[in-house]
Amino acid sequence: MMTRRSVAVLGTGIMGAAMARNLCRAGHDVRVWNRTRAKAETLAADGARVAENPADAVAGADTVLTMLYDGTATLDAMRAAADGLTEGTVWLQSTTAGTDALPLLLDLARERGLAFVDAPVLGTRAPAEAGELTVLAAGPQTVRDHLAPLLDAVGSRTVWVGETPGEATRLKLVCNTWVLAVTHGAAETLALADGLGVDFDHFLDAIAGGSLDMGYLRAKSTAVRTRSLTPPSFAVDTAEKDARLIVAAGREAGVLLDATAAGAERFRRAAAQGHAAEDMAASYFASFEPPAAGD
Repeated sequence: MMTRRSVAVLGTGIMGAAMARNLCRAGHDVRVWNRTRAKAETLAADGARVAENPADAVAGADTVLTMLYDGTATLDAMRAAADGLTEGTVWLQSTTAGTDALPLLLDLARERGLAFVDAPVLGTRAPAEAGELTVLAAGPQTVRDHLAPLLDAVGSRTVWVGETPGEATRLKLVCNTWVLAVTHGAAETLALADGLGVDFDHFLDAIAGGSLDMGYLRAKSTAVRTRSLTPPSFAVDTAEKDARLIVAAGREAGVLLDATAAGAERFRRAAAQGHAAEDMAASYFASFEPPAAGD
């Protein structure tokens, strides 16, 4: 029989909303909060209780799941939740916060007596909505049984990489480095084909069935060619943020990540052209000068 948990979800954007919805469907007691309340209110139809503020959301919850934009937003939300937190509550921290923010989050967890689990996820909108995320987790053995029914609700697989917070965050940054690299590769390849007047289908035929062919390339190039970039699977502005977190983590480790830094700049240019809320495949547009005003 499923063990019912009381969980507060702070952050109901693309990923947080999908995770909260799946927690509701699994029968858990779910409270939700989002800075923009309208994004949280859509979850009331799924059975979630919408809180006025973070403290109300976490009051009485045995687990707090954070899925916010970045480490700063997560720290702000958890500080605002402080009066409602109970010692011993499990904090499932799924925001891609980077390595610099992690010590501050850990300090807050220690101050409040929370059991901290570093748990970023792999996957975008579709797997999140289907409850098929891969959860990368690092945290104490003592809370893993407690978290199992929640992790089963939001993901198809949990990869426990250790007990020390930070191990999962570092793995997530490595995984995202690859995701962003192939995204820009697809975008630039399509852009060059268009610029040279090459039929992109000829390119796809040329690599079909070989080691360089991949479903991700075909999916992202199709999204750009058909201009099916909203709603995003992973938005340009969030991808830029992640790219900069990766570059910073690499620099701290003595690793120069030139391609990732250039990719962050591509996302910045695409956002400046009006594509910030579109899928990150909109990196394509960064290959072209924006049209002049009045064109």
